Amino acid sequence: MDLNSSVNEFILSGLTQDVLKEEIVFVVFLFFYLATVLANLLIAMTIRNSHLLECPMYFFLFYLSFADTCYSTTTAPRLIIDSISKKKVISYNECMTQIFAVHFFGCMEILVLVLMSFDRYVAICKPLRYTTIMNRRVCGVLVNLAWGVSCVHSLAQIILAVKLPYCGPNVIDEFFCDMQPLLKLACTDTYVPNLLVVFNSGTICTVGFILLIISYIYILHSLSNQSAEGRKKALSTCTSHIIVVILFYVPCIFTYARPLVTFPVDKMIAVFYTIGTPVLNPLIYTLRNAEVKNTMRKLWCNKLRF
Repeated sequence: MDLNSSVNEFILSGLTQDVLKEEIVFVVFLFFYLATVLANLLIAMTIRNSHLLECPMYFFLFYLSFADTCYSTTTAPRLIIDSISKKKVISYNECMTQIFAVHFFGCMEILVLVLMSFDRYVAICKPLRYTTIMNRRVCGVLVNLAWGVSCVHSLAQIILAVKLPYCGPNVIDEFFCDMQPLLKLACTDTYVPNLLVVFNSGTICTVGFILLIISYIYILHSLSNQSAEGRKKALSTCTSHIIVVILFYVPCIFTYARPLVTFPVDKMIAVFYTIGTPVLNPLIYTLRNAEVKNTMRKLWCNKLRF
């Protein structure tokens, strides 16, 4: 525990205080979490054990599935357990660990989505140079860079959280530990820390979103020179990516790129980008992708026969 803090545990308020609603929360989010883990692991294992890993788009999709699984795991299990617990207590060290994990895998997901949009830009706008630009070594370097940036981002968050003094209130008005609700409990002026959080998390979300929008503008512009069949195939792939981007980035920007202000919808928005999006991603990428579905069917049917 930090020496500046006299608080050794926090109490999470959860999503609701109603007993019946908590039972509903337990059932619903247990289903969502299991679906998230199973679906994303199935996609990751399919890509890892097939020829799909050789394609940059699926190489990045593998890491998106991994990030989704870990990101959901940082918040969903505690929400599920707390929904049937009388006292929703999280220790100081566990809280700090959760902040690091949430921001690490959340940042990783943001960066992987940016890499996937860059991959689609090169594939559609520079098809003749695609294999040269997006070779295996380049893809590996880009993913390692994403890991590094995510680590730096998370360390900045956790250093800020540890340095804040907590000497009184310990009820976090959220279902998981995050910087915004913790700032409200700090026994100091939080104006500068809040600016740092907005600059750190808000900038990553906003810049990532802008880069994605720019890449898709270039992609859509270049489709005018494609054949009707080429436009249809490219639009089908890009539509999936755009849906994921909107579902994930908009709630993140709303949460992190604003001053320390509380809104009634904050908890539901947090549920959406921490638990909802990870379970939707595999559905969007598999149900709209015939190649993944066919590969999955052939691979696992053959394994079951043996």
